[in-house]
Amino acid sequence: MSADNSTKKVLVVDDEPDTLELVKLVLESGGFEAILANNGKEALDQIATVRPDLVLLDIMMPDMDGWDVFRKMKERDPGIPIAILTAKAQNIDKLLGLHVLKADDYITKPFGKNELISKVKKLTESTEKNK
Repeated sequence: MSADNSTKKVLVVDDEPDTLELVKLVLESGGFEAILANNGKEALDQIATVRPDLVLLDIMMPDMDGWDVFRKMKERDPGIPIAILTAKAQNIDKLLGLHVLKADDYITKPFGKNELISKVKKLTESTEKNK
């Protein structure tokens, strides 16, 4: 499937190769283009060259955790939509992500294919309206 200008780009940031591949397959099945980064530095490099329509960001990563990556992305591009995609399902983590850092969504692993596609569609549609 070739990407055209209407294809939404989603940057997926996770240190687990299996998770990256799974999310990529799910996104592509929903008509999205997946851009993959397996650490925080790679993710920051990616947003410097490609402005994704959405970032799906893991929290638990070595070297630079997702909270630091989130803050750095927002410093560079305050309007970039970021959804947390993590196994951290405790309420304190959700509160930090959604209410303190103001993430656009908080998706916990494991997730269902339809749930992920639905949330990504909703998030990319709402950011398109805000352009």
